[in-house]
Amino acid sequence: MPSCGHMNLSSAVLIDKLKTVTLGITVVLLTLVSAACRTAGSQAGPPIVQPGAPGEASHVIAAAEATDLSRVQATAADVRFMQGMIHHHAQALDMTALLATRTNSDDMKKLAQRIEISQADEIKMMQRWLEVRHQDVPSEHAHHMAGAPLMPGMLTPEEMDHLAALKGAAFDRQFLEGMIKHHAGALTMVQELFATPGAGQASEIFAFASDIDADQRMEIDRMGAMLRELQK
Repeated sequence: MPSCGHMNLSSAVLIDKLKTVTLGITVVLLTLVSAACRTAGSQAGPPIVQPGAPGEASHVIAAAEATDLSRVQATAADVRFMQGMIHHHAQALDMTALLATRTNSDDMKKLAQRIEISQADEIKMMQRWLEVRHQDVPSEHAHHMAGAPLMPGMLTPEEMDHLAALKGAAFDRQFLEGMIKHHAGALTMVQELFATPGAGQASEIFAFASDIDADQRMEIDRMGAMLRELQK
C-alpha cells in the first residue's frame, strides 16, 4: 500500500497538472475571443462621414453601408443629367471664346481661362462616363442644332448674338450677367437631380454633381463681385 506521503505528493502533482491545463484552456479561449473581436472590428470598420447633397447636412454611416452605396448603379436620371450638362458646359465654352476679341480686362480673361479649363475637362469626363455605359454621347456642338433643347440658365440664340455684338465694358457686363445666369442654371440641374428619387446616389455621380454645385457657387460669388465693380 502506498504511503500517505507518496499519495500527498501524487495529489499535489495532479492538482498542478489540472491547474496548468485549466490555465492553458483559459489562454486559448481568451485568444479566440480576442481574435474574433478583431475580425469583427475589421469587418465593421470605423464609421464614415457621408457628405450630404448640396444644401443638406452630412451624416455618419457604417462602413458596410458605405460599401453598399459604392455598388449603387446609375439611373436614367443620372444619364440625362450628364447628357444635359455636356450641352450646358459646351455653351459656356462658346461664351468664353468671345472674350479674346471683345474685352480689355485681364481679370475677365483670367476668369474665362479658369472656366474653359474646368469645363472642358468635365465635358471629357462626362463623355467617357457615358461611353463606358453605352449611352448616347452628345456632341459638344449639338446645342447649335435647330430645335436643340435649352438646359436651365442657357442663353437663347438671340442672347448669344447680342453678347457677340458687344465690346469693351458693355461686353464685360453682359458676359458676367449671362454667365451668372448660366451658372445658376447648373445649380438648378444639380438640385433637380438630387430631388429625383434614386438619382444622384451612385458614388461618381454624387461626387461630380456636388463638385459642380460647390465650384459654380464660388464662381457666381466671384463674378458678382466683378459685376459690382463694373457698375460703380
